[in-house]
Amino acid sequence: MGNLKVTMTDVNAETQTFDDVEEGISLMELAKQHGVAGIMGDCGGGCACATCHVYVSKDWFEKVGEPDEIEFAMLDMVADVMQDNSRLGCQIKMSPELDGIDVTVAPASSY
Repeated sequence: MGNLKVTMTDVNAETQTFDDVEEGISLMELAKQHGVAGIMGDCGGGCACATCHVYVSKDWFEKVGEPDEIEFAMLDMVADVMQDNSRLGCQIKMSPELDGIDVTVAPASSY
């Protein structure tokens, strides 16, 4: 089993901490496994939608890094709720460097 930690706050402002996260799993997959409200993952992790949009806490954003051009184009579809720390959960794979990461599920876009 894994031993990485992730804290997620869902769209209902309920916070869950997962203490046994496997290396290599995406935040979108983790959220779907645990029924985190607001994470749909409609495209299955192919970076082809924005239904796993999260805000990475400021302390973690530098470690996660900026979105690439494809991911940024998907985030642009939800520009009304996009922030400087927006990322798609499907594009953040858990690694030891991200142990303890804290994210908040973004509200649904009004588009």
